[in-house]
Amino acid sequence: MPNKKFSEYMGEWLYGENGYYTSYKSIGKEGDFYTAVSTSKFFGGTIAKHIVSLVDEGFLSKDGIVCEIGAHHGYFLADVVEFIYTLRPELLKTLKFVIIEKFDDMQEFQKNYFKESFGDIVSLTHYKSLSELNCDNAFFIANEIFDAFPCELYYKDKTARIDGHNIEFDVDNEWVKTKADKYYKDRGEIAIGYEEFAEEMTKSAKKFEFISFDYGEMKARPDFSIRVYEKHNVIPFFDEDIKRDELFGKTDITYDVIFEHVKDAYEEVGVEFIELKAQMSALIDMGILDLLEILKDNVEEKIYKQELEKAKMLIMPNFLGERFKMIKFRKR
Repeated sequence: MPNKKFSEYMGEWLYGENGYYTSYKSIGKEGDFYTAVSTSKFFGGTIAKHIVSLVDEGFLSKDGIVCEIGAHHGYFLADVVEFIYTLRPELLKTLKFVIIEKFDDMQEFQKNYFKESFGDIVSLTHYKSLSELNCDNAFFIANEIFDAFPCELYYKDKTARIDGHNIEFDVDNEWVKTKADKYYKDRGEIAIGYEEFAEEMTKSAKKFEFISFDYGEMKARPDFSIRVYEKHNVIPFFDEDIKRDELFGKTDITYDVIFEHVKDAYEEVGVEFIELKAQMSALIDMGILDLLEILKDNVEEKIYKQELEKAKMLIMPNFLGERFKMIKFRKR
């Protein structure tokens, strides 16, 4: 592999012709990692309850867009649709459901899954990028998207390049250095593309709310967090025994999000930052416990206990509840 920026290398690892995200991947017990979506349907259910509340308060119109960005299998948005049907079925006749997905085979999987799940009751529209969407009013949702943006690696004023699969810190990159200085990092990851993404979103809808869940902190951690996931094993990217050539394109590669960088990117294009909070607090505030009470009143105790245990994993501090954060923005 010839010399290239690390962001280009990571982009090929994840999104290249044979990249990790270009085809179907199993997530959950049989896959490489867990997500909130693979853990419990009540993740999507809680977002559905929030969407209903946005309609009730008048922020989201009844004929607005509900759009997931980077939907993978489409399970998350399907769970949202299923719970909207339970909570406010008439909204399925008016809301428009959209997925932003650039890969054709993933679009096909999502279309088939929605067809199998809902028949002709729900129409699903695909766009390859946010730049193709032009609407008045939208609710955008994403799960674990910002950690999948390619990044540059930075160490003491130098940016990394890849020679073969080896890392060399010997490149001067003023943009990366400026970001590293701004977020008080002398080493670590600097994401590439947040600014363009925020600009695309703000151009795509006149009024919107955007919620995203990811892992990281508001302030940058003082070291590298980049790592590879392989069958639920975490491999530090700088592990001396790592075989990058064998892992390339076959595993997930990720890093902790600096939410301050995300916040700045949106505020620079005039979008209002609302809040950052732990997933546990966010889901409770949006009504996950109320949904569990509804379930308890309508199913057998055995089923309720099974779903309760799954839902607990979303909000338990030692699983997904504390490490994952929700960030929220609004363009009014």
